[in-house]
Formats: sequence, structure tokens, C-alpha cells
Amino acid sequence: MKNENPQAKSLYELYLHLGLSVDLIQPSEGFAILNLKDINFKLPYQSPSFRPDYFSFLFVKNGQGKYTIDEHSFGVQQHSIYFTNPSNYRTFSWEKIEEIYLITFDETFLKQYINKDIFSEFPFLLTETISPKIVSDEFYSEVERVYLNIHNEYTNQSTDKYRIVGHLLAVMLYKIKAYFWKDYNPIYEGNRSSQIVKSFKRLLEKHYRDLIMGKTETVFRVQDYASAQNLHPNYLSNIIKTKTGKTVTTWIADKSISEAKSLLQNSSMSIKEITYRLGFSETAHFSNFFKKHTKTSPAQYRKEHSI
Repeated sequence: MKNENPQAKSLYELYLHLGLSVDLIQPSEGFAILNLKDINFKLPYQSPSFRPDYFSFLFVKNGQGKYTIDEHSFGVQQHSIYFTNPSNYRTFSWEKIEEIYLITFDETFLKQYINKDIFSEFPFLLTETISPKIVSDEFYSEVERVYLNIHNEYTNQSTDKYRIVGHLLAVMLYKIKAYFWKDYNPIYEGNRSSQIVKSFKRLLEKHYRDLIMGKTETVFRVQDYASAQNLHPNYLSNIIKTKTGKTVTTWIADKSISEAKSLLQNSSMSIKEITYRLGFSETAHFSNFFKKHTKTSPAQYRKEHSI
């Protein structure tokens, strides 16, 4: 097994990295489901730290283990359902596995086979509530029927199996939404999501101050803002969009325009110098970007707004 902490785009990629069996995982479509007992873990098993680029549901009918995300550790108990999303690094360990089903899926699969506006339909997918949920016997039996049907379709060779799986997964999501998160709205959720937004805005402000002062020459991308908080870019993007109504790229573009206007209006820097200060490689590129967002050229804006 490799020593590096993997950033896995799929369960297949993660298990391959960990040296676990991938025979039952199909490395396509961004979806997987399996009974962990079929993986033949050497118990007790402890994973290294990893960061997934996918969502997951763990359905524990009979088993025992632990998941740790950041400093939070949660014991996995019978008749518990554990949901996680693409966010921080985590580890898992298993002491007993009898019947534990794991479902993983990525954002592309959700949007292709369920709903393009998936986070509006199922906003709980962005939840920060990461502790396992112990459910009633009645509800567990309900979802068990669904995930077993999903598993059956997944192992079939039907040409439409992923469409069928998508429909069944939607049924699962609706049931879980009604049971756990009927009135969930991520805008009003606790401190961590709010802290992610605050940290992003602080870093955005600081980075542009550094750009203007010439301390750095490279404009941060979504990946850079995500890495600063040890988050996956997709997860950061979803949180920022849900909490603020604007994407990360829109925040970056708006900030670039705001700083450009300020420099054009209040400084004696040439347009060429402003171009480089804001991380653009060519004046023509900067001018086109500025005109796209303001409907006027940098030179015309300076002429009309100079003090």
C-alpha cells in the first residue's frame, strides 16, 4: 500500500490505492454499491487518511467500526445510516463486518441520472451534520429494500442499468430527506459552513491585497481556495454557491473587476501595469474581460471616472 494520503475521485480509485479488492466495483459512471463483507477486509482494519471526491451512504445492518473526519470520531452501530460528502480528509476502521452496504456516487452521476439541479432538490447533500443516524427498525427495513434493489440492478448487465439505479437512488434520497432532513436548509445550518464562507472571503480579500501590493503575481483558482481549507474544490464550490448565491468563480471575477475599477479610478498605474497586477498575462485579455463585465473598456472607464 502506498504511503501518500490519496485524494480519490471514486471508490474504485480509493480501493485500488489502498490495495483492496476492486473486482466488484465498476470503474465507470461515478457510482458504486457493495456489501463490505465481500471485500474481505483483514480485520481489524484501519485506513490511512484520504479525501474523497464523492458522496457516500453507509447502511449498517450488522457491523462495528469508526469513522473520523477532522477531530470528530463516530462509532458505527447497527441500524445506523452514515452520510458523508466530498470535504475534508477522513479515516475509517472496521472491527466487525457482517452486513454493511456502502453506496458511493459523484456529482456528475447525480446530475446525469437524477436531476441537473440536484442540490436544490436535495439540499441535505451539502449538510455538515456528519454523525451517523440510528434509525427505527421500520425505516431501516424500508431503505434496505431499496438498496438491495439498487445492488441487484448494479450487478446486472442491462444497458439501462444506470438509469434504473438513478431512479432507485432518487427514491432512497427522497426517503432519507423525509426521515432526516424534511425542512433542512443549508443556509441556516451551523457554524462550519458559515466558517467556510468567512474563511473564503477573508482569503479572497487578502490575496487581492497581495496582488495589488505586488507580493504575488498569480490569481488563485478554485483549487487554491479549496486547498487553503483542506476542502475538495467541488465541495467548496457547492457550499459557497448555496450559502451566498454566487459561485467561487463569480466571486473571483467580481473581485477582479472591483479592484480593476479602483485602480483605474484612483491610481496612476498604467493599464498594462494593472493588467499584470491583477494576474492577467496580456492587456488584450484584461481589456476583453473588463469590457465583458462592465460593457466599457478600461481606458474609457478611466476617462469617465478619474478623479
